[in-house]
Amino acid sequence: MPSITEKELFEAGAHIGYSKSRRHPKMNNFIFGTRNNMEIFDLTLTAEKLAGAEEFLKRLGKEGGAVLWVGTKPAAKEHILKTGQALGQPRVAERWLGGTLTNFKVFEGRLLYWANLENEAKSGEFEKYLKKEKLLKEVELRKLERMFGGIKSLKALPAALVVVDPLEEKTAMSEARRKRIPVVALLNTDCNPEGIAYPIPVNDNSSAAIALILGKLKEAYEAGIKEKS
Repeated sequence: MPSITEKELFEAGAHIGYSKSRRHPKMNNFIFGTRNNMEIFDLTLTAEKLAGAEEFLKRLGKEGGAVLWVGTKPAAKEHILKTGQALGQPRVAERWLGGTLTNFKVFEGRLLYWANLENEAKSGEFEKYLKKEKLLKEVELRKLERMFGGIKSLKALPAALVVVDPLEEKTAMSEARRKRIPVVALLNTDCNPEGIAYPIPVNDNSSAAIALILGKLKEAYEAGIKEKS
């Protein structure tokens, strides 16, 4: 059964799509109609698709599978950060680093280098360097934090991605497809749902709608963790 009502979705602005001219033809089934030249999602289908994604994430939580949360557009980034932090899961809210999934061994090496540099700083070993060398290492630490901070906990390829707007996150989507990692995606009328394991048709420009959907997905994952324990 859907965990959310159409009223909740409507009040969050989840029903508002783009103009008909921007519609991807494979999103036709998710459209209820048009109002003021804006397409309107069938929120019954949105609730059903969300329920399917929740079941999937609950199962992953129970199995202990890592989920990588991705959303860099302004309406999404704050909610992606909060969700990832609350779950202790990896998240990308700034810029997707090419090769995160497809070149994971190199990526893993950078994380190991960062960990070693952090240990060096904490143990006081930076003091052995000249002032300029020490400054360069401190700058490098800050740079690595900005680049990898959200995905520091990613010790292996994730079991799944949750993506807000797959069109915006096309590099992440391409890498997930190449590595055959299933994706849960919040997508608007301009996106192609083909190849997405769990598409959730929704207004991916509405901060309230994104927060609502991510909140439900987070609860589902947490429920799986509780069942595991």
